[in-house]
Amino acid sequence: MLRTSPLLVSLWGIIACSVLYADDARPAPPNIVLVITDDQGYGDLGCTGNPIARTPHIDRLAAESSQLSDYHVAPTCSPTRAALLTGHWTDRTGVWHTVNGRSMLREDEVTLAELLRRQGYATGLFGKWHLGDNYPYRPEDRGFTEVYRHGGGGVGQTPDVWDNAYFDGHYFHNGEIVAAKGFCTDVFFEQSRMFIQDCVSRQQPFFAYITTNAPHGPLHAPQHYMDMYADQPKAIAAFYGMIKNIDDNVGQLRELLRKLDIADNTLFIFTTDNGTATGSRIFNAGMRGAKGSEYDGGHRVPFFAHWPAAGWNCKHVNDTLCHAVDIVPTLLEIAGAKAPPELKFDGISLRPLLDPAAETTETSDWPERMLVTDSQRVRDPIKWKQTAVMSQQWRLVNNNELYRIKEDPGQERNVITEYPEQATRMREFYDAWWAELEPTFARTTRIYLGHPEHPVVSLTGHDWIQEELPPWNQGHIRQAHGLPGKKGNPQNKAASNSAAEAVAVHRGHWAVKWVQAGEYEIRVLRWPMETKTAITAGLPAAPNVPGATMAYRAQPGVAVPITEAILRIDGREIARLSVGSDESEVRFKVNMTAGEGELSPVFRTGEGSELGAYYTVVERLHSN
Repeated sequence: MLRTSPLLVSLWGIIACSVLYADDARPAPPNIVLVITDDQGYGDLGCTGNPIARTPHIDRLAAESSQLSDYHVAPTCSPTRAALLTGHWTDRTGVWHTVNGRSMLREDEVTLAELLRRQGYATGLFGKWHLGDNYPYRPEDRGFTEVYRHGGGGVGQTPDVWDNAYFDGHYFHNGEIVAAKGFCTDVFFEQSRMFIQDCVSRQQPFFAYITTNAPHGPLHAPQHYMDMYADQPKAIAAFYGMIKNIDDNVGQLRELLRKLDIADNTLFIFTTDNGTATGSRIFNAGMRGAKGSEYDGGHRVPFFAHWPAAGWNCKHVNDTLCHAVDIVPTLLEIAGAKAPPELKFDGISLRPLLDPAAETTETSDWPERMLVTDSQRVRDPIKWKQTAVMSQQWRLVNNNELYRIKEDPGQERNVITEYPEQATRMREFYDAWWAELEPTFARTTRIYLGHPEHPVVSLTGHDWIQEELPPWNQGHIRQAHGLPGKKGNPQNKAASNSAAEAVAVHRGHWAVKWVQAGEYEIRVLRWPMETKTAITAGLPAAPNVPGATMAYRAQPGVAVPITEAILRIDGREIARLSVGSDESEVRFKVNMTAGEGELSPVFRTGEGSELGAYYTVVERLHSN
């Protein structure tokens, strides 16, 4: 094997960069590849100091890229994706949670895909969307011309195809369910490569948004990747095995771009959606906090941008504070696209920071900014809940902790009593920020029923609006989430006639919009339609897959003694039907007027406990 001296590689990089910097002409708008991984933190890469992560391809990308070393996102996945695709604060977009009906991107938000599509780009999404599974929130409704994805926030979650695991799954391809062979990450990258090849054959610029669900749990990976970390606990082996698999796919994709002779004018971005979920046990780059945290470890993530035609092919690190809201303005400027005049962004273009040849590259030349990130994960936002107000030198956390972040990156020493004026300035900024956004919180995102673009709508418990966590994964469905005595999440209980007993009362609902007046059929199910399983019956466990944790499908589905189905709309009981022992669904028909409402079908057991109908299918039959 031919080996090149590291010194020669470095010299060649300097020469190549010098040649590009000497060219004052701006390159043509590039193709854009944006890879964003799930639950992989800043410290989960070899190039950021991780002692065990094997990421040679991403490390090489980093060494050949402009980097943002103080780039921040939200502490969890859906909010980050909302900011990344709209240029708006997550709380402004209606996406401040990952479930509870608060992960659907408001219909009046304009996405990066829509704006690039207007500029002539083909737009493809491959992997995780997690901003809504029904009209008008699906990616195909939001500007993507090619979509290949799983449902919900991960493979095996409640909106996903039933019994999906990380291997040999079924996915949504432009709205149709298709079978696939292989590990999920490999499948998503392969679909992106096919999309890119097709765009090149048609000579059309493209935006490929590759959004892996890995290394998010459950922790599954091909066995040979886990074997690379045989000296580690299984959870660590699976987590870093998934990362190594991502790394290999990044390498294959970059090689394809070179073979297609488009690497030079393709902007290749690698980033992640929040702090590490598992890797902090090994290395967290000296930061405090992990996924879900308001401290930097929860939201400071890597950002590498490689674009040879613009001279972004050498390591160039900028430590200016920036945020996911800046990505849309940045990419629009790079693509030569303009937003409509009425569309105002919360972010700004970072091109001057990314461009090694730009005059304004130092922090001292950049306008002083304050940015906000928070970890709400509740039904309705709460002021100062797990909140960080950030400036270049400071972090004000939860209104009562102040850190000098450059001197104290681990956020160990609270200096709020020493610098009260700084804390006051940051509080005043946050108060104004909150006052502007707070009126928008009441604008509930509603799933459309009866719309011609989506005539048959499948609703799942993932999107119930309620105070408690809903049944967001298929393991919860199998466990009969919400019933007393069953495994799962917190239950709604009300005292029964016997003080020693309690019954579950379902208080969740779907926020819906009846688009057209008419007769609707509402089919309520405990199991999804494809199982064809009786409402009262259990289900056998399905095969497990390689990894450190059990697949959601690998646990038996418990039987529940359901006797009735009740249809509630806007908090009122509309109809009640008995449930036979062999019925897989109960059908209600109801006449509805157009307008907004709450839909809440439930099942009731002989003991009086209620179980929300995890799956409900709604179709408008005809107009009044």
